[in-house]
Amino acid sequence: MVTPAARRNIVIHLKEGFQFSERRACTIVGLCRSSCRYQAKPKNDAEIRTRLRELAEQRRKFGSPRLHTLLRREGYLINHKRTERLYREEGLSLHLKKRRKRISHLRVVMGRPERINQHWSMDFVSDNLYNGRRFRILTVVDDLSKQCPVLEVDHSITGKRVTRVLERLAMTKGLPEVITVDNGPEFISKALDLWAYENNVKLRFIQPGKPTQNAYIESFNGKFRDECLNDNVFVCLNSARKIIEEWRQDYNTARPHSSLNDMTPEEFSRTFLKEQKTEKPKLKLVQ
Repeated sequence: MVTPAARRNIVIHLKEGFQFSERRACTIVGLCRSSCRYQAKPKNDAEIRTRLRELAEQRRKFGSPRLHTLLRREGYLINHKRTERLYREEGLSLHLKKRRKRISHLRVVMGRPERINQHWSMDFVSDNLYNGRRFRILTVVDDLSKQCPVLEVDHSITGKRVTRVLERLAMTKGLPEVITVDNGPEFISKALDLWAYENNVKLRFIQPGKPTQNAYIESFNGKFRDECLNDNVFVCLNSARKIIEEWRQDYNTARPHSSLNDMTPEEFSRTFLKEQKTEKPKLKLVQ
């Protein structure tokens, strides 16, 4: 197939060599007259390139789609293909390890909550301080809005400590109807069982060895480890608490989520509650 540039040259040859009009020459060649007159306008990408590099340095684990969303938020009206081209030319592509292929099993579709604060998920994540001492983080996430209400950090977190964290959340955010947890000793403790009974909260335990049944919190834990724990060195416990809390605030208020139509959890919560009041739900989440 002849390219528009080659056809343009043929039109010029017909006009100059055979004294054809532009209309007739374009008709013979099969080229639109507007395409014949088109003059390429070089785009000045210097500003976008600079800002893209700055965002990639700040968000080292973000790929092209999320960086594109951040650029659009800042007022750069650019196509995603242009962002991808600049992203590749600047050498910002993430070097991801190829996952080992495993035997495919029947996938169980997770039920999605219908309201915010209806269904939470909880789990534990561990990491080390600079001196090698281990600490743990209690992670909690709302399954619908993806909002993380708390990340509790300490060297040891017992079942009673978990109940105190939930009591603190009850005063600020309220309590859900169901909390999905695994079969860890903190979650099967008598303290948490008694608290759940007294507060009319159902604890839904997943099957042992089936973390996919708690997929929402596992997905959050992966982001948390990749973007926060693996990207920072924690000198002491207080330093870890400060860095982790800053990341939690950023996660809730600034980080775009593809499953929330590129909104942040707080933006989604405000929009969802507003539409719920008007009884006109328009939000369609990515499954």
